[in-house]
Amino acid sequence: MTCPALLAGALAAFGLAGCADEPARTQPVFYRDLGSPSARVDANEARAMISAYRLNHGLGTLKLDPALNEAAEREAAAMAAADKPAQADAVKARLAREGQPGAEANLSAGYRRLAEAFSGWRDSPQHDRVMKMAGATRMGIGTAYAPGSKYQVYWALIMAP
Repeated sequence: MTCPALLAGALAAFGLAGCADEPARTQPVFYRDLGSPSARVDANEARAMISAYRLNHGLGTLKLDPALNEAAEREAAAMAAADKPAQADAVKARLAREGQPGAEANLSAGYRRLAEAFSGWRDSPQHDRVMKMAGATRMGIGTAYAPGSKYQVYWALIMAP
């Protein structure tokens, strides 16, 4: 076995970077820390994660909806400005008035990574129900950062038929 192949095998076994000519490994998007003013959730990665979860439960995949994404960003920003999570019923009523009847929302705070938010939603019966909403075909997701808040990162996931 050649030295580069032996070194690459040893480094791979220890989960370390390979030889110098290999590209650097980047952290998966769903593990990126969103606790900064410029950080934004990757909506397409969130859509893929939630769609895969739905497929595993016999439900259809989702597509990103620009209007729902905008509404989710707005809700996340409002929660960050108020320094507290909003009530889902109030958000659902506002969405209905804006032409999105039947929309459901997951509103939360404190998760710094998409993977954490997804796991928290999956483990909460109420939030899990929203992710598994029968008939949902569209979604929007948004985050907002509030540096002085005990929660710091606010989340809004909106799903609709």
